Amino acid sequence: MSDQPRVEIYTKTDCPYCDKAKDLFDAKGIEYETYNVTGDDDLFEEMVERADGRKTAPEVFIDDELIGGWDDTSALDETGELDEKLGIADDGDDNVEHRTLIIAGTGIAGLTAAIYAGRGDNEPLVIEGDEPGGQLTLTTDVANYPGFPEGIGGAELVNNMKEQARQFGADLKNGIIDSVDADEQPFRVELTNGDVYTADAVIAASGASARTLGIPGEDELMGYGLSTCATCDGAFFRGEDMLVVGGGDAAMEEATFLTKFADTVYIAHRREEFRAEQYWVNRVNEKVEQGEIEIMKNTEVVELHGSQADGVDHATLVHNDKGHPTDRLEDPETEEFDFDVGAVFFAIGHTPNTDYLENTGVKMDDDGYLKTKGGSGGGQTETHVPGIFGAGDVVDYHYQQAVTAAGMGSKAALDADEYLEDLEREAPEELEAAAADD
Repeated sequence: MSDQPRVEIYTKTDCPYCDKAKDLFDAKGIEYETYNVTGDDDLFEEMVERADGRKTAPEVFIDDELIGGWDDTSALDETGELDEKLGIADDGDDNVEHRTLIIAGTGIAGLTAAIYAGRGDNEPLVIEGDEPGGQLTLTTDVANYPGFPEGIGGAELVNNMKEQARQFGADLKNGIIDSVDADEQPFRVELTNGDVYTADAVIAASGASARTLGIPGEDELMGYGLSTCATCDGAFFRGEDMLVVGGGDAAMEEATFLTKFADTVYIAHRREEFRAEQYWVNRVNEKVEQGEIEIMKNTEVVELHGSQADGVDHATLVHNDKGHPTDRLEDPETEEFDFDVGAVFFAIGHTPNTDYLENTGVKMDDDGYLKTKGGSGGGQTETHVPGIFGAGDVVDYHYQQAVTAAGMGSKAALDADEYLEDLEREAPEELEAAAADD
Protein backbone atom coordinates (compact mmCIF):
# COMPACT_ATOMS: atom_id res chain seq x y z
CA MET A 1 0.00 0.00 0.00
CA SER A 2 1.35 3.44 -0.93
CA ASP A 3 2.44 5.78 1.84
CA GLN A 4 1.61 8.83 -0.25
CA PRO A 5 -1.26 11.06 0.95
CA ARG A 6 -4.68 10.83 -0.65
CA VAL A 7 -5.07 13.36 -3.45
CA GLU A 8 -8.55 14.22 -4.75
CA ILE A 9 -9.32 16.55 -7.65
CA TYR A 10 -12.79 17.80 -8.51
CA THR A 11 -12.90 18.47 -12.24
CA LYS A 12 -15.35 19.29 -15.00
CA THR A 13 -15.53 18.54 -18.70
CA ASP A 14 -13.64 20.94 -21.00
CA CYS A 15 -11.65 22.41 -18.12
CA PRO A 16 -8.07 23.30 -19.13
CA TYR A 17 -7.04 24.25 -15.60
CA CYS A 18 -8.25 20.83 -14.44
CA ASP A 19 -5.93 19.28 -17.03
CA LYS A 20 -3.08 21.46 -15.76
CA ALA A 21 -3.64 20.21 -12.20
CA LYS A 22 -3.70 16.59 -13.30
CA ASP A 23 -0.59 17.08 -15.44
CA LEU A 24 1.19 18.54 -12.42
CA PHE A 25 0.52 15.48 -10.26
CA ASP A 26 1.27 13.15 -13.18
CA ALA A 27 4.66 14.82 -13.59
CA LYS A 28 5.35 14.21 -9.90
CA GLY A 29 4.31 10.55 -10.17
CA ILE A 30 1.49 11.09 -7.68
CA GLU A 31 -1.70 9.05 -7.89
CA TYR A 32 -4.98 10.90 -7.47
CA GLU A 33 -8.74 10.43 -7.63
CA THR A 34 -10.84 12.64 -9.88
CA TYR A 35 -14.51 13.53 -9.54
CA ASN A 36 -16.13 15.08 -12.61
CA VAL A 37 -18.92 17.36 -11.42
CA THR A 38 -20.29 18.09 -14.91
CA GLY A 39 -23.95 17.06 -14.98
CA ASP A 40 -23.81 15.70 -11.43
CA ASP A 41 -25.62 18.14 -9.13
CA ASP A 42 -24.95 16.14 -5.97
CA LEU A 43 -21.22 15.93 -6.68
CA PHE A 44 -21.14 19.62 -7.55
CA GLU A 45 -22.78 20.55 -4.25
CA GLU A 46 -20.32 18.27 -2.45
CA MET A 47 -17.44 20.13 -4.09
CA VAL A 48 -18.87 23.54 -3.20
CA GLU A 49 -19.35 22.50 0.42
CA ARG A 50 -15.86 21.05 0.77
CA ALA A 51 -14.31 24.01 -1.05
CA ASP A 52 -15.85 26.61 1.29
CA GLY A 53 -18.32 27.84 -1.30
CA ARG A 54 -16.05 28.06 -4.34
CA LYS A 55 -17.82 27.18 -7.58
CA THR A 56 -14.80 26.79 -9.82
CA ALA A 57 -12.77 23.83 -10.98
CA PRO A 58 -10.42 22.27 -10.27
CA GLU A 59 -10.56 21.95 -6.50
CA VAL A 60 -7.68 19.95 -5.04
CA PHE A 61 -7.58 18.17 -1.68
CA ILE A 62 -4.67 16.41 0.01
CA ASP A 63 -5.70 14.17 2.91
CA ASP A 64 -8.99 16.11 3.13
CA GLU A 65 -7.14 19.44 3.36
CA LEU A 66 -8.41 21.99 0.84
CA ILE A 67 -5.51 23.08 -1.33
CA GLY A 68 -7.70 25.09 -3.69
CA GLY A 69 -7.83 25.67 -7.41
CA TRP A 70 -5.07 25.66 -10.00
CA ASP A 71 -3.66 29.01 -8.89
CA ASP A 72 -3.44 27.87 -5.25
CA THR A 73 -1.93 24.51 -6.17
CA SER A 74 0.58 26.09 -8.54
CA ALA A 75 1.57 28.68 -5.94
CA LEU A 76 2.32 25.92 -3.41
CA ASP A 77 4.35 24.10 -6.03
CA GLU A 78 6.38 27.26 -6.66
CA THR A 79 7.52 27.41 -3.06
CA GLY A 80 8.09 23.67 -2.66
CA GLU A 81 5.29 23.41 -0.07
CA LEU A 82 3.27 21.12 -2.33
CA ASP A 83 6.09 18.56 -2.40
CA GLU A 84 6.27 18.75 1.39
CA LYS A 85 2.55 18.02 1.67
CA LEU A 86 2.99 15.13 -0.74
CA GLY A 87 5.98 13.78 1.18
CA ILE A 88 8.31 14.03 -1.82
CA ALA A 89 10.39 17.09 -0.87
CA ASP A 90 14.06 16.68 -1.74
CA ASP A 91 16.75 16.28 0.90
CA GLY A 92 18.32 19.67 0.26
CA ASP A 93 21.00 18.39 -2.12
CA ASP A 94 22.67 21.45 -3.63
CA ASN A 95 23.90 19.73 -6.82
CA VAL A 96 23.51 22.03 -9.81
CA GLU A 97 22.65 20.39 -13.13
CA HIS A 98 24.03 21.84 -16.34
CA ARG A 99 21.95 21.96 -19.53
CA THR A 100 22.95 23.21 -22.94
CA LEU A 101 19.67 25.02 -23.50
CA ILE A 102 16.81 25.95 -21.19
CA ILE A 103 13.46 27.05 -22.61
CA ALA A 104 11.07 28.96 -20.36
CA GLY A 105 7.44 28.13 -21.17
CA THR A 106 5.37 25.41 -22.81
CA GLY A 107 3.08 27.50 -24.95
CA ILE A 108 3.19 27.33 -28.73
CA ALA A 109 6.42 29.35 -28.94
CA GLY A 110 8.24 27.35 -26.28
CA LEU A 111 7.16 23.98 -27.61
CA THR A 112 8.03 24.87 -31.21
CA ALA A 113 11.44 25.98 -29.96
CA ALA A 114 11.75 22.69 -28.09
CA ILE A 115 10.92 20.68 -31.23
CA TYR A 116 13.51 22.52 -33.32
CA ALA A 117 16.13 22.51 -30.55
CA GLY A 118 15.60 18.80 -29.97
CA ARG A 119 16.06 18.10 -33.68
CA GLY A 120 19.25 20.13 -33.46
CA ASP A 121 20.62 17.79 -30.75
CA ASN A 122 20.62 20.55 -28.13
CA GLU A 123 18.59 18.40 -25.68
CA PRO A 124 16.55 21.32 -24.32
CA LEU A 125 15.14 21.43 -20.81
CA VAL A 126 11.71 23.04 -20.99
CA ILE A 127 10.37 24.63 -17.78
CA GLU A 128 6.57 24.60 -17.93
CA GLY A 129 5.88 27.83 -16.00
CA ASP A 130 2.79 28.77 -14.02
CA GLU A 131 0.54 28.37 -17.08
CA PRO A 132 1.59 24.97 -18.52
CA GLY A 133 0.63 24.90 -22.16
CA GLY A 134 0.13 28.64 -22.30
CA GLN A 135 -3.00 30.62 -23.11
CA LEU A 136 -3.99 28.33 -25.97
CA THR A 137 -5.05 25.62 -23.52
CA LEU A 138 -7.93 27.93 -22.56
CA THR A 139 -9.23 27.97 -26.14
CA THR A 140 -11.85 25.36 -26.93
CA ASP A 141 -11.66 25.68 -30.71
CA VAL A 142 -8.57 26.76 -32.66
CA ALA A 143 -9.97 27.23 -36.15
CA ASN A 144 -7.16 29.20 -37.80
CA TYR A 145 -4.06 27.11 -37.12
CA PRO A 146 -2.79 25.78 -40.47
CA GLY A 147 -3.30 22.09 -41.13
CA PHE A 148 -6.55 21.61 -39.19
CA PRO A 149 -9.44 22.39 -41.55
CA GLU A 150 -11.98 21.18 -38.97
CA GLY A 151 -10.26 23.07 -36.17
CA ILE A 152 -8.58 21.60 -33.10
CA GLY A 153 -8.90 22.11 -29.36
CA GLY A 154 -6.17 24.25 -27.85
CA ALA A 155 -5.28 21.69 -25.20
CA GLU A 156 -5.13 18.91 -27.80
CA LEU A 157 -2.80 20.93 -30.02
CA VAL A 158 -0.49 21.71 -27.09
CA ASN A 159 -0.44 18.09 -25.91
CA ASN A 160 0.44 16.92 -29.43
CA MET A 161 3.30 19.40 -29.51
CA LYS A 162 4.55 18.28 -26.10
CA GLU A 163 4.68 14.70 -27.31
CA GLN A 164 6.45 15.78 -30.49
CA ALA A 165 9.03 17.74 -28.46
CA ARG A 166 9.69 14.72 -26.24
CA GLN A 167 10.19 12.50 -29.30
CA PHE A 168 13.01 14.81 -30.38
CA GLY A 169 14.73 14.69 -27.01
CA ALA A 170 13.26 17.59 -25.06
CA ASP A 171 12.79 17.22 -21.30
CA LEU A 172 9.72 18.92 -19.84
CA LYS A 173 9.83 19.87 -16.17
CA ASN A 174 7.08 21.38 -14.06
CA GLY A 175 8.33 24.52 -12.38
CA ILE A 176 8.66 28.29 -12.60
CA ILE A 177 11.87 30.20 -13.22
CA ASP A 178 12.49 32.71 -10.45
CA SER A 179 15.66 34.33 -11.75
CA VAL A 180 18.40 34.16 -14.35
CA ASP A 181 21.89 35.29 -13.40
CA ALA A 182 23.57 36.44 -16.59
CA ASP A 183 26.70 37.92 -14.98
CA GLU A 184 28.72 34.86 -15.89
CA GLN A 185 28.63 32.15 -18.55
CA PRO A 186 27.05 29.64 -18.22
CA PHE A 187 23.91 31.34 -16.93
CA ARG A 188 22.59 30.36 -13.51
CA VAL A 189 18.84 29.59 -13.65
CA GLU A 190 17.01 29.28 -10.33
CA LEU A 191 13.45 27.98 -9.99
CA THR A 192 10.97 29.15 -7.38
CA ASN A 193 11.13 25.76 -5.65
CA GLY A 194 14.89 26.15 -5.13
CA ASP A 195 16.11 23.94 -7.98
CA VAL A 196 19.15 25.40 -9.76
CA TYR A 197 20.49 24.80 -13.26
CA THR A 198 23.22 26.27 -15.39
CA ALA A 199 22.69 26.79 -19.11
CA ASP A 200 24.72 27.93 -22.09
CA ALA A 201 21.64 29.56 -23.63
CA VAL A 202 18.11 30.48 -22.58
CA ILE A 203 15.00 30.98 -24.70
CA ALA A 204 12.37 33.10 -22.97
CA ALA A 205 8.99 31.91 -24.24
CA SER A 206 7.14 32.33 -20.97
CA GLY A 207 4.07 33.97 -22.47
CA ALA A 208 1.73 36.33 -20.71
CA SER A 209 -0.81 36.15 -17.86
CA ALA A 210 -4.38 37.37 -17.77
CA ARG A 211 -4.84 40.92 -16.51
CA THR A 212 -7.31 41.99 -13.88
CA LEU A 213 -8.78 45.43 -13.20
CA GLY A 214 -7.75 45.96 -9.58
CA ILE A 215 -11.24 47.16 -8.64
CA PRO A 216 -13.02 46.80 -5.28
CA GLY A 217 -14.49 43.33 -4.80
CA GLU A 218 -12.10 41.69 -7.26
CA ASP A 219 -9.84 39.90 -4.77
CA GLU A 220 -12.70 38.72 -2.59
CA LEU A 221 -14.79 37.36 -5.47
CA MET A 222 -12.12 35.78 -7.68
CA GLY A 223 -13.29 32.18 -7.89
CA TYR A 224 -16.67 33.04 -6.40
CA GLY A 225 -18.38 34.30 -9.53
CA LEU A 226 -15.43 36.23 -10.97
CA SER A 227 -13.15 34.38 -13.39
CA THR A 228 -10.58 34.90 -16.14
CA CYS A 229 -11.50 31.64 -17.87
CA ALA A 230 -14.97 31.21 -19.35
CA THR A 231 -14.27 27.70 -20.63
CA CYS A 232 -13.25 26.67 -17.11
CA ASP A 233 -16.08 28.14 -15.10
CA GLY A 234 -18.95 29.15 -17.38
CA ALA A 235 -20.98 25.99 -16.83
CA PHE A 236 -21.10 26.58 -13.07
CA PHE A 237 -23.35 29.60 -13.59
CA ARG A 238 -25.89 28.05 -15.90
CA GLY A 239 -29.02 30.18 -16.28
CA GLU A 240 -27.42 33.34 -14.87
CA ASP A 241 -26.89 36.63 -16.64
CA MET A 242 -23.14 36.87 -17.31
CA LEU A 243 -20.90 39.85 -17.95
CA VAL A 244 -17.75 39.68 -20.12
CA VAL A 245 -15.33 42.59 -19.81
CA GLY A 246 -13.18 43.34 -22.86
CA GLY A 247 -13.23 44.08 -26.56
CA GLY A 248 -10.62 41.85 -28.17
CA ASP A 249 -10.66 38.36 -29.66
CA ALA A 250 -10.64 36.68 -26.25
CA ALA A 251 -13.67 38.66 -25.06
CA MET A 252 -15.64 37.87 -28.22
CA GLU A 253 -14.75 34.19 -28.03
CA GLU A 254 -15.62 33.92 -24.35
CA ALA A 255 -18.93 35.73 -24.81
CA THR A 256 -19.86 33.41 -27.68
CA PHE A 257 -18.91 30.35 -25.64
CA LEU A 258 -20.92 31.50 -22.61
CA THR A 259 -24.16 31.69 -24.58
CA LYS A 260 -24.34 27.91 -24.12
CA PHE A 261 -24.97 28.43 -20.41
CA ALA A 262 -26.13 31.99 -19.76
CA ASP A 263 -29.59 33.49 -19.78
CA THR A 264 -28.04 36.55 -21.45
CA VAL A 265 -24.37 37.43 -21.98
CA TYR A 266 -23.45 41.11 -21.72
CA ILE A 267 -20.21 42.55 -23.10
CA ALA A 268 -18.84 45.71 -21.48
CA HIS A 269 -16.20 47.49 -23.58
CA ARG A 270 -14.65 50.83 -22.72
CA ARG A 271 -14.53 52.08 -26.31
CA GLU A 272 -16.93 52.44 -29.21
CA GLU A 273 -15.06 50.08 -31.54
CA PHE A 274 -13.97 46.53 -30.78
CA ARG A 275 -10.33 45.48 -31.22
CA ALA A 276 -11.31 41.93 -32.17
CA GLU A 277 -10.83 40.58 -35.68
CA GLN A 278 -13.89 40.80 -37.90
CA TYR A 279 -14.56 37.07 -37.71
CA TRP A 280 -15.29 37.31 -33.98
CA VAL A 281 -17.23 40.56 -34.31
CA ASN A 282 -19.47 38.84 -36.86
CA ARG A 283 -19.95 35.83 -34.57
CA VAL A 284 -20.98 38.10 -31.71
CA ASN A 285 -23.34 40.14 -33.90
CA GLU A 286 -25.08 36.92 -34.92
CA LYS A 287 -25.65 36.16 -31.24
CA VAL A 288 -26.89 39.72 -30.71
CA GLU A 289 -29.48 39.23 -33.46
CA GLN A 290 -30.54 35.98 -31.79
CA GLY A 291 -31.02 37.78 -28.47
CA GLU A 292 -28.28 35.85 -26.68
CA ILE A 293 -25.73 38.69 -26.34
CA GLU A 294 -26.16 42.37 -25.54
CA ILE A 295 -23.33 44.89 -26.00
CA MET A 296 -22.60 47.83 -23.72
CA LYS A 297 -20.04 50.06 -25.45
CA ASN A 298 -18.16 52.92 -23.76
CA THR A 299 -18.80 51.17 -20.48
CA GLU A 300 -16.46 50.01 -17.70
CA VAL A 301 -16.82 48.03 -14.49
CA VAL A 302 -15.68 49.91 -11.38
CA GLU A 303 -16.78 47.61 -8.54
CA LEU A 304 -18.05 44.09 -7.92
CA HIS A 305 -20.53 43.24 -5.19
CA GLY A 306 -21.37 39.94 -3.50
CA SER A 307 -19.90 37.48 -1.05
CA GLN A 308 -17.96 34.26 -1.09
CA ALA A 309 -21.02 32.52 0.32
CA ASP A 310 -23.41 33.73 -2.38
CA GLY A 311 -21.12 34.71 -5.24
CA VAL A 312 -21.41 37.81 -7.41
CA ASP A 313 -24.65 39.73 -6.85
CA HIS A 314 -24.19 42.77 -9.06
CA ALA A 315 -21.58 45.08 -10.57
CA THR A 316 -21.26 48.85 -10.62
CA LEU A 317 -20.62 50.21 -14.11
CA VAL A 318 -19.97 53.65 -15.59
CA HIS A 319 -20.87 54.84 -19.09
CA ASN A 320 -19.92 57.82 -21.20
CA ASP A 321 -20.62 58.12 -24.93
CA LYS A 322 -17.11 59.52 -25.48
CA GLY A 323 -15.53 56.29 -24.28
CA HIS A 324 -13.09 55.47 -21.46
CA PRO A 325 -15.62 56.52 -18.80
CA THR A 326 -13.26 55.92 -15.85
CA ASP A 327 -11.14 58.76 -17.28
CA ARG A 328 -14.25 60.98 -17.25
CA LEU A 329 -15.73 60.34 -13.81
CA GLU A 330 -16.08 64.09 -13.18
CA ASP A 331 -17.91 64.56 -16.49
CA PRO A 332 -21.62 65.22 -15.75
CA GLU A 333 -22.47 63.01 -18.73
CA THR A 334 -20.80 59.98 -17.12
CA GLU A 335 -23.52 57.73 -15.79
CA GLU A 336 -22.94 55.31 -12.92
CA PHE A 337 -25.35 52.43 -12.46
CA ASP A 338 -25.70 49.05 -10.78
CA PHE A 339 -26.15 46.02 -12.99
CA ASP A 340 -27.51 42.68 -11.77
CA VAL A 341 -25.34 39.80 -12.95
CA GLY A 342 -24.52 36.35 -11.61
CA ALA A 343 -20.99 35.92 -13.02
CA VAL A 344 -18.25 38.17 -14.41
CA PHE A 345 -15.44 37.18 -16.76
CA PHE A 346 -12.39 39.36 -17.39
CA ALA A 347 -10.92 39.18 -20.92
CA ILE A 348 -8.85 42.36 -20.95
CA GLY A 349 -5.49 41.28 -22.23
CA HIS A 350 -2.30 39.96 -20.69
CA THR A 351 0.92 41.00 -18.99
CA PRO A 352 4.18 39.44 -20.26
CA ASN A 353 5.86 37.04 -17.83
CA THR A 354 9.34 38.55 -17.87
CA ASP A 355 10.00 39.42 -14.21
CA TYR A 356 12.62 36.68 -13.92
CA LEU A 357 14.77 38.46 -16.51
CA GLU A 358 14.77 41.89 -14.85
CA ASN A 359 18.35 41.75 -13.58
CA THR A 360 19.93 40.15 -16.63
CA GLY A 361 20.46 43.27 -18.70
CA VAL A 362 17.90 42.39 -21.37
CA LYS A 363 15.97 45.39 -22.63
CA MET A 364 12.19 45.65 -22.21
CA ASP A 365 9.56 48.22 -23.08
CA ASP A 366 7.47 50.01 -20.45
CA ASP A 367 4.99 47.12 -20.34
CA GLY A 368 7.64 44.46 -19.79
CA TYR A 369 7.79 43.04 -23.33
CA LEU A 370 11.26 41.89 -24.38
CA LYS A 371 13.09 43.86 -27.05
CA THR A 372 14.82 41.65 -29.59
CA LYS A 373 17.19 42.66 -32.38
CA GLY A 374 14.82 41.88 -35.24
CA GLY A 375 15.94 42.67 -38.74
CA SER A 376 15.87 40.55 -41.88
CA GLY A 377 18.81 38.22 -41.30
CA GLY A 378 19.71 35.68 -38.64
CA GLY A 379 19.66 36.47 -34.94
CA GLN A 380 16.26 38.19 -35.05
CA THR A 381 15.23 36.74 -31.68
CA GLU A 382 18.44 37.73 -29.85
CA THR A 383 17.98 40.02 -26.87
CA HIS A 384 20.65 42.50 -25.89
CA VAL A 385 22.27 39.82 -23.70
CA PRO A 386 24.17 37.26 -25.83
CA GLY A 387 22.74 33.80 -25.23
CA ILE A 388 19.25 34.93 -24.19
CA PHE A 389 16.55 34.81 -26.85
CA GLY A 390 12.87 35.79 -26.86
CA ALA A 391 9.85 34.28 -28.63
CA GLY A 392 6.07 34.45 -28.53
CA ASP A 393 3.94 36.68 -26.35
CA VAL A 394 6.89 37.87 -24.25
CA VAL A 395 8.00 39.75 -27.38
CA ASP A 396 4.92 40.09 -29.56
CA TYR A 397 2.41 42.56 -28.15
CA HIS A 398 0.73 43.11 -31.52
CA TYR A 399 -0.12 39.91 -33.39
CA GLN A 400 -0.34 37.44 -30.48
CA GLN A 401 -1.42 34.54 -32.67
CA ALA A 402 -0.53 30.88 -32.24
CA VAL A 403 0.97 30.67 -35.71
CA THR A 404 3.19 33.74 -35.23
CA ALA A 405 4.30 32.38 -31.84
CA ALA A 406 5.25 29.10 -33.53
CA GLY A 407 7.24 30.98 -36.15
CA MET A 408 9.11 32.95 -33.49
CA GLY A 409 9.76 29.76 -31.51
CA SER A 410 11.42 28.13 -34.52
CA LYS A 411 13.51 31.28 -35.12
CA ALA A 412 14.62 31.36 -31.48
CA ALA A 413 15.74 27.71 -31.60
CA LEU A 414 17.69 28.28 -34.82
CA ASP A 415 19.28 31.44 -33.44
CA ALA A 416 20.18 29.63 -30.21
CA ASP A 417 21.67 26.75 -32.19
CA GLU A 418 23.90 29.12 -34.13
CA TYR A 419 24.95 30.82 -30.90
CA LEU A 420 25.77 27.49 -29.27
CA GLU A 421 27.82 26.40 -32.28
CA ASP A 422 29.81 29.64 -32.09
CA LEU A 423 30.31 29.06 -28.37
CA GLU A 424 31.61 25.57 -29.04
CA ARG A 425 34.02 26.83 -31.70
CA GLU A 426 35.35 29.53 -29.38
CA ALA A 427 36.13 27.10 -26.54
CA PRO A 428 39.07 25.27 -28.25
CA GLU A 429 40.54 28.61 -29.34
CA GLU A 430 40.50 29.86 -25.74
CA LEU A 431 42.17 26.67 -24.54
CA GLU A 432 44.86 26.99 -27.23
CA ALA A 433 45.47 30.62 -26.27
CA ALA A 434 45.77 29.68 -22.61
CA ALA A 435 48.24 26.89 -23.44
CA ALA A 436 50.30 29.30 -25.50
CA ASP A 437 50.46 31.74 -22.59
CA ASP A 438 51.83 28.97 -20.38
